[in-house]
Amino acid sequence: MTIQWFPGHMTRARRQIEDKLKLIDIAIELLDARVPMSSRNPMVDDILKGKPRLILLNKADLADPKETERWMAYFSARGFASIAVDSSTGSRVNEIPVKVREILHEKIQRMLDRGMNPRAMRALIVGIPNVGKSTLTNRLAGRHIAATGDRPGVTKGQQWIKVGSEMELLDTPGILWPKFEDQLVGYKLAMTGAIKEQVLNIEDVAYFAARVLAERYWPEMQERFGLGEPPSDLDDNMQIVAVMEQIGRNRGCLVSGGRVDLEKVSGIILREMRAGKLGRLTLEAAPPAGRE
Repeated sequence: MTIQWFPGHMTRARRQIEDKLKLIDIAIELLDARVPMSSRNPMVDDILKGKPRLILLNKADLADPKETERWMAYFSARGFASIAVDSSTGSRVNEIPVKVREILHEKIQRMLDRGMNPRAMRALIVGIPNVGKSTLTNRLAGRHIAATGDRPGVTKGQQWIKVGSEMELLDTPGILWPKFEDQLVGYKLAMTGAIKEQVLNIEDVAYFAARVLAERYWPEMQERFGLGEPPSDLDDNMQIVAVMEQIGRNRGCLVSGGRVDLEKVSGIILREMRAGKLGRLTLEAAPPAGRE
């Protein structure tokens, strides 16, 4: 299965962001802490044109904390400040305005040196679909302003939102890129819920998820689903299917003739992984600090 999803509103969103850049002091780039590299839009560096940036590793409550620390070290080595946050619970969200002021310290000081009263800093929130941008905006604003949802593509337009007296946020729709050069990136984004399920083959995505989880987090898989020994060969399709079938039998996902309903099993695997039922998981290891 080839995974691709680039609806028309994403092209408009890119143009709108570029039009607003002259008004922006800093970009807040939101990534999924479970897949930090795959959830980075490769077009963002070009779109932002060197604007100061703060990287937020969102959904950190679902990610492996040791891996999150490694990813933060990686981004720091590349010159980007980062914070691991959880926009749903508000964990560490209060650190964001502080970090923004720190990054923009020189600009604020220049205003003060000229005898100017610094205006509110204008921040652009950018990220892929379903990474938590609108939830974060609502947390920062302290009220429900931006539309949210547990599916990609909820935000369709842009809006300015005040955060106290010191910061204004521009919430934008999630933007993917026109073509995934590496299909593993597409599968990881599908696995974590960044791509609409209506355009996916759910069984293919769940098969990929079962393989990745068996490789990286077999003890968690084993405990959650009541499994036995791990597959001896992760490249053997039948062994991964056998894992899915065992999950189905353990969960009663059977149809006539005692066959396992793999579509139902697929939904269980993806829902429970996304909800953190298997524990805190990171699906890609951080490169050594400073390397791609």
